[in-house]
Amino acid sequence: MALRSARDSQIIIIGCGISGIGAAQKLLKHGFHNVHIIEATARSGGRIRTGRLGDNIVEIGANWIHGPSKENPVFRLACDYQLLDKESMTEENQAIDVGGHPLFVPNWFTSSGRKLGLETMGPVVEFFMKLLERSQQFHDSGGEPLPSVGEFVKAEVERLAPEEWKEDQANIAIKMAMINTLLKLECSVSGTHTMDDVGLGAFGMYKTLPGLDCTFPGGYEGLIDHMMKELPKDIVLYNKPVKCIHWNYTKNGPSGTSFPAIIECVNGETFAADHVIVTVPLGYLKKHQSTFLSPPLPLHKLHSIQRMGFGTNNKIFLEFEQPFWDEDCELIYLVWEDETHLADVVSDHEVLHSVTQLLRIFTGNPTITPRKLLRSQWFHEPYSCGSYTYVAKGCSGYDLDNLAEPLPLKGSNSKSLQVLFAGEATHRSFFSTVHGALLSGWREAERLISHYTLASGSFSSKL
Repeated sequence: MALRSARDSQIIIIGCGISGIGAAQKLLKHGFHNVHIIEATARSGGRIRTGRLGDNIVEIGANWIHGPSKENPVFRLACDYQLLDKESMTEENQAIDVGGHPLFVPNWFTSSGRKLGLETMGPVVEFFMKLLERSQQFHDSGGEPLPSVGEFVKAEVERLAPEEWKEDQANIAIKMAMINTLLKLECSVSGTHTMDDVGLGAFGMYKTLPGLDCTFPGGYEGLIDHMMKELPKDIVLYNKPVKCIHWNYTKNGPSGTSFPAIIECVNGETFAADHVIVTVPLGYLKKHQSTFLSPPLPLHKLHSIQRMGFGTNNKIFLEFEQPFWDEDCELIYLVWEDETHLADVVSDHEVLHSVTQLLRIFTGNPTITPRKLLRSQWFHEPYSCGSYTYVAKGCSGYDLDNLAEPLPLKGSNSKSLQVLFAGEATHRSFFSTVHGALLSGWREAERLISHYTLASGSFSSKL
């Protein structure tokens, strides 16, 4: 009986990002037949989205394989599907450990139209990276002196800079402005509006993998396309936003079978399930935490969702007639010497105008004119509500563990594993990454596989 229920259990996955796709693949490979994915939009991939600007492939969403080495499942899949260039797959590339900060060749421009040389920027970058490294150590040692990474770095700069830069008093102002620029870059790495929101004690929870970060020459969506080809064609139900997951619920199906979970879609359709794997982004959970599940989430899970950070990291792609940067340049820093006149912009037209003006000011070239613009707006995506997770002030590893905890909670008399949770926000070490999302989907699939293996004694070997 346990064997039949394992094969025939109705499993519904909410969200067709890489986490949901990975969970579906693993369940199907282990003999589960009744697996479906419900997706709110018309496409697969979630926050992996590849676009085009003219003749160029651009990544609207996920950009990198962070730590492309054998420990990274996304890298292994990309190699299996032959989606990477030869250099990215070499043993040498996999052995490089940059601690999550690849050393790109930069150009530095200031808001007074100057281009800074290596003699100015080199020592500042080295100084900043040492402070960032120190800010990651409090997770293991404890005793963090300040609540946030931003406050810690700024306090340490103020304390150490006079001694660090005493030989170069004339350039202290520009060096301080460079530190501010590096902090802004770190905001885009962490996916936060300000590093003052990132918890100092939890900052070191994120683990990096070896390997020099690489990209997909044909676009990240190629990975999703290959994964989807391995799934049955009718497995995904698109354009079906979920309104509510009713759990601890008993509904008898046509054959008299009892189901503990009912998925109610916005359009009124309902789907019965034995198990639901929720892979929606943390941003969506934050916005809909009080209505997305019924009964509501337990308080400790709600509080963890509220404590955790979910920021927006948007991209603006520009195409130019000709480059204004050095031939070997891989990264451009814009150093604000005076930030008093900064203002927010909204429309594409305003963004294009503002970016054009900025580039003219920083490069000192009044003729620079982008001819095309494309930008992401992840905060306004209704089923993402932002980009990815960061560990906010007051947040700890327990919050990520709480979010990953299935419902009903242990000790309940109800049928177990009714609602499971996956997605990058549920991975303790690899939150904010594609590989974290994939691993979490596999984790929840394995949880169900183990559940039925224990129930039957030899589930996997009989299938």
